[in-house]
Amino acid sequence: MGETGRRSQGAGRSFRPELKPLFFRILYPRALLRRAIGLFLPCVLVCGLFVAGCARSRPDPNTVVMLIESSPASLDPRVGTDAQAEHIDSLLFDAVVRRDAHFGLEPGLAVKWEQPDPKTWVFHLRSGVRFHDGRPLTSRDVKWTIDSMLNGTVTTVKTGSYTSVDHIDAPDAATVIFHLKEPDPALPWNLSEGAIGIVPYGSGRDFFRNPVGSGPFRFVSQEIDRDVVIERAQSYWGGLPHIGRVVFEVVPDATTRALELQKGSADVASNALSADMVYALKRDPKLAVEEGPGTVLNYIVFNTHDAILKDARVRRAIALAINRPLMIHALWRDEARVAESLLPPEHWAWTGETDQHPYDPAAANALLDAAGYKRGADGVRFHIAMKTSTDETTRLMAAAIQQEMAAVGIALDLRSFEFATFYSDLTRGAFQMAPSRWIGGNENPDIFRYTLATSSFPPHGANRGYYSNPEMDRLIADAAATQDHAQQLNDYRQIQQIAAREMPAIDLWYLDSVVVHSRRLGNIHPSASGTFDFLKDAVPER
Repeated sequence: MGETGRRSQGAGRSFRPELKPLFFRILYPRALLRRAIGLFLPCVLVCGLFVAGCARSRPDPNTVVMLIESSPASLDPRVGTDAQAEHIDSLLFDAVVRRDAHFGLEPGLAVKWEQPDPKTWVFHLRSGVRFHDGRPLTSRDVKWTIDSMLNGTVTTVKTGSYTSVDHIDAPDAATVIFHLKEPDPALPWNLSEGAIGIVPYGSGRDFFRNPVGSGPFRFVSQEIDRDVVIERAQSYWGGLPHIGRVVFEVVPDATTRALELQKGSADVASNALSADMVYALKRDPKLAVEEGPGTVLNYIVFNTHDAILKDARVRRAIALAINRPLMIHALWRDEARVAESLLPPEHWAWTGETDQHPYDPAAANALLDAAGYKRGADGVRFHIAMKTSTDETTRLMAAAIQQEMAAVGIALDLRSFEFATFYSDLTRGAFQMAPSRWIGGNENPDIFRYTLATSSFPPHGANRGYYSNPEMDRLIADAAATQDHAQQLNDYRQIQQIAAREMPAIDLWYLDSVVVHSRRLGNIHPSASGTFDFLKDAVPER
């Protein structure tokens, strides 16, 4: 989708002038930060000789230095679930299938597949694929990759994605047959890049120390909290990358990452800088910024068991009282777009045929009146609490929402916690309202089962607001059981319509995918998922 089309998805980006003073009061610290960044980065660049690491020599032209926030937890693709691990693993390992631009499936290691019945999937592998150590990749390796998670050879939370698997057959080197206990439409997506990578037969618990894959790059070394080094795999079946070597340098501080890019001691950072920093770096002639529509979704979940929030009219009123275009402008410098569904608009199952929730405080007030919550003498209808983490942007967002809730008579009490405490409360439903984020999970239509089905109450899924609707459950089950693509589309359309009408959560916005890079790198195309796959096609200056 082009720039015009991408921006038009978030219709109504303009915001009401009368609300400017309100948001300027709330976001005044952010405005000061923006100005500071704009002045600070160039000044530190001048004084950079005094910054640790500034004297680092420029590596050879065939090496690209990419900045990441933290070390990957594990480069065993069966184990690593953090973003750094999954993004680097997708360069080292191949998956059974890949995702196309509309998040459908396309060939990966498997050239074709079929589903002879709802509980059987058959994948036919391409021939001639070899691991980086020279071993051929066959069906035995695919079977072992999944079996080793299910039989406890490796301990991993990813096991939960394959609990529907009864057993796997490998009748010949090129055929893998998954026999399921129950229909599982998510299985192919759970065999796709990012979700899993195929490891050699016999790989055990210590595989992460020297991971061997079959992807476009091969593992060279890792030093925890310092770097990960990979290099071009000369025998890759899918075509050789232009980059010879990539050094993923761990730099936890965002300001330091920006300075490293300015100094020229690093080449690229992907979704690793604040919107304010990206804005400042756009003025640097040595750097380029590539951005496009992303799939990372910010949302607010409601506890539907709550005495007040169990009423869908109240939930809809809260959605209508939030000026999302203004918040995107103020918090994200327009590097996001309004969301009305869990699925991103590019998704094959997305529909725009749902109730929309534009900023409309008058409609919000009418809904609250109809729900029986009249204003008191102090103008307050009721108090409600929102739990958040201590993340700066999240707290600024919550403060802005607090002011908007006050305008419709809702007293929003904010309670911030360290992330571990916040996430624990979120996963066990100990909240009334809570902001959260989906990173990648919302690219799979099974997200509706995982977050909205009655069977997915914690700890069995992520229906953390305890939302329950028999019609929603029926549609989710029907989409899982049918092999008719048209029927699935119809089911998912109705699912999204119910979710937009009953509002078990407010889908706020999808963040853009933003890559800042040195101009010595060309052919950079950010992934909507925020992966590092653009490195496969990037071309370094010789």
